[in-house]
Amino acid sequence: MVLSKPKKLLKPLKKKDMKKTIPTKQQRTKVICISHKEDADGVSSAALIRQAFGGDSVLVDYPGQMESIQKICLDDKLKSLYICDLGLSKKNQDEFVELLRTLRKNHVLVTYVDHHDIDPKITMELEKIKVKMIHDINECTTVQVYNAFKSKLSDHAPFIAACAAITDYMEDRPIGSKLLQIYDRQFALINATVLTYNIVGHQKDPDYLLYLVEELAASKFPHEIPNTFEFAQIQVDKLAQIISKVKKGMKTMKNIGYMEIMDSGASGAVNFVLGLSGKDVGVAYKERVDHGIYAVSVRGSRDCKIHLGKIVNILATELGGSGGGHDKACGAVIPKPKIQKFLKEFNKQLN
Repeated sequence: MVLSKPKKLLKPLKKKDMKKTIPTKQQRTKVICISHKEDADGVSSAALIRQAFGGDSVLVDYPGQMESIQKICLDDKLKSLYICDLGLSKKNQDEFVELLRTLRKNHVLVTYVDHHDIDPKITMELEKIKVKMIHDINECTTVQVYNAFKSKLSDHAPFIAACAAITDYMEDRPIGSKLLQIYDRQFALINATVLTYNIVGHQKDPDYLLYLVEELAASKFPHEIPNTFEFAQIQVDKLAQIISKVKKGMKTMKNIGYMEIMDSGASGAVNFVLGLSGKDVGVAYKERVDHGIYAVSVRGSRDCKIHLGKIVNILATELGGSGGGHDKACGAVIPKPKIQKFLKEFNKQLN
């Protein structure tokens, strides 16, 4: 590794200079929504924020979450920041609070909408610095965005929220179920599925994901967006091939079924691992070569009574990674050398 020459230290700013460098509220005009890029709930949340408030969308995965927020914090034109469907872990929650504290000091309005489990201490810290918290573990993020800002949204918005609830397995929750009742169930299911397969299949194409945000914000049904059905069919064919691979390659421990995925996303395979293993918990993981980590997806059956997101959050942090999520659906990033230890400890803790 080549070390760069140390930069010349800057003189500390004097109070009279601060006024020149920190923009006033009037000088800040930019609206940004940063949201999760890997599923329909994150993409749909960004679409509804865009429809309600305009501005730009930034879509990220969990490994790139904090770096993206850091970059956004440097934008001296930023007026309002919406953070959607990006859960926190014990590894990053303190840094997250400090970044938002800096934004609030610079007069940036911050709204955090999420449904993942969060440390009550962190909630108190965020409320103390006057971050607007919209947080309910019983509704998906898009449903919460819709419910909070429906006066600013079109009459198409509840359909997008209903589709997000379906894909996050939360269509039976109080608000999500009412939204789904507005529409024909099969119509909503097929649109939610088409949207999901197009998102999962374009994870390496950020421009396409932003295009989906724009189309959904323009009140398009997923099936109306050009070529979405055709692409979804390609993804279905790939998933059909995964079934046979899972049957051959899956392994089990006492409490989990698990498998390393080589040629598709872990989130697409994990439900097959769960179902075919006969266990109450399924784990699928795929190497992220560029980061030296494994991206891990975890799913629990209806019979699983343990909050998987809380266990994964603590365990992943102890192993130098991060993670968390819902009671029956969560994920983690684990350093490559620690993946076997993660599996063994996770299996052990499920006792």
